[in-house]
Amino acid sequence: MADTHETMSNDLPSGLVEATGQGSSLRFPVRTKDDITTLSHYYRGEMARMMSWRDRLDRTTNWAIGAVAAMLSISLATASAHHVVLIFSMVMVFLLLQIESRRYRFFHLFRTRVRLLERNYYSHFFDPEKAPETLDWSAELSETLRNPRFTIGRRQAMARRLARNYVWIFLILLAAWLLKITTAVLQPRTGEAEFIHSLDEFLHNTAIGYIPGEVVLAGVLIFYGWLLYVMIRHRTNEGELTFGEVHV
Repeated sequence: MADTHETMSNDLPSGLVEATGQGSSLRFPVRTKDDITTLSHYYRGEMARMMSWRDRLDRTTNWAIGAVAAMLSISLATASAHHVVLIFSMVMVFLLLQIESRRYRFFHLFRTRVRLLERNYYSHFFDPEKAPETLDWSAELSETLRNPRFTIGRRQAMARRLARNYVWIFLILLAAWLLKITTAVLQPRTGEAEFIHSLDEFLHNTAIGYIPGEVVLAGVLIFYGWLLYVMIRHRTNEGELTFGEVHV
């Protein structure tokens, strides 16, 4: 047994032999069969969970794109369709953004675990000369398993999804809404192919039933201003975003 241990020690770089002597079995590429099997199966399981939540993110985005395409075809195809359809689309996309932000928080948790292994174990396995970024990564991973907690806030998750995908969806809806209320041919009361020429006409087209146009316009501006604030204020390059650009 002593000869076997000595042979394994001779096969490892000096830094790894020192770590082995200190009993830090998860701070270097271990060679024992049980450790390798445990790590490989655990990594595969966490990767599967991460990809499952990643697929759910894409699914929610696809729902938003499909719903917006349907609402645009309804609103802009005929003058009889009211612009409230586009207002409703903004609200619906916002609800989908909230759902996707919650899903992103779960995805971020599992991605953090996977990246802890990739950065500190597997990268060290392929390049033993470079030490892991932190010697406490195994303790950090163990803590996330004992006490699972979200690794990103709700507003921060929403800001990231806004910046990645939803900002373009909201801009398309805003452009379509402005086109709808400023183009006379798209209004039910006239068939002339021209734009409006006065502020009164603009506010008249913006009104929804008994709700004045000023109130509707102010609501849309406040809503988009708040989205811009969230995207700028809460979007940070913390966590995995500090290690590269290949992230969602």
